[in-house]
Amino acid sequence: MQQPDQQPAAPRSADPKVDPPAESLGLNLLSNMLIPSVVLFKLSGSDYLGIKLAIVVALAFPILYGMRDYVIRGKLNWFSVLGVFSVTLTGGFSLMELNASYIAIKEASIPALFGVATLASLKTSKPLIRTFVLNDMVFETHKISAALDNNGRTQEFDRLLANGSWILAAGFLVSSLLNYGLALTILTADPGTVMFNEQLGTMNFLSYPVIMLPITCILMGNVYYLVRGIIRITEIPMEQLLKTKEAQ
Repeated sequence: MQQPDQQPAAPRSADPKVDPPAESLGLNLLSNMLIPSVVLFKLSGSDYLGIKLAIVVALAFPILYGMRDYVIRGKLNWFSVLGVFSVTLTGGFSLMELNASYIAIKEASIPALFGVATLASLKTSKPLIRTFVLNDMVFETHKISAALDNNGRTQEFDRLLANGSWILAAGFLVSSLLNYGLALTILTADPGTVMFNEQLGTMNFLSYPVIMLPITCILMGNVYYLVRGIIRITEIPMEQLLKTKEAQ
């Protein structure tokens, strides 16, 4: 008996792209804060690693973490790149036994540059506030754009972003001042000594609670300000404004 013609099987579609795993906060803190601080504070003596080798080992952890982040995600995380650049400079200055003021200036310069870049980007078509806060990983940006096109309040929205950019820049300025003050306060020993390494480890450990806590409060306040403004301007409810896991 002749079998009815069978349609060829449709080719299987490629597997959907799998998002990279979420960054582990614990691993981040271990690699960038806890382990380097312990190495510098406990292993800098001549009985252990010694002064220079302890610096190299301590700074290897943030660098390896940044490389691991790139391998897992398949693209550059510019914050990780900046972190690697920062710790490399710190290590270089320490190994060259430069005065602590150079490290203090370096610690202050990076957030200061972010602040300047945030304000300068207001003159471009893609302000950095959209990257730091108002990005499509968190918000339904296409809904916001559509609402602005419909209600004609784009200029009001642009003013909101400008205000948010100034708040963000102020946060970076506070970070810059805190970084500078923390480095000058803690790094009092002569470079190239065990005590200097220990102070470097202490500075690295204290940078998170001393600097990150106030900066986080400023950023959270900025997010709250922007979200309230976006809801008011676009008339989009909160539950529709934020991107859900299913939509990502």
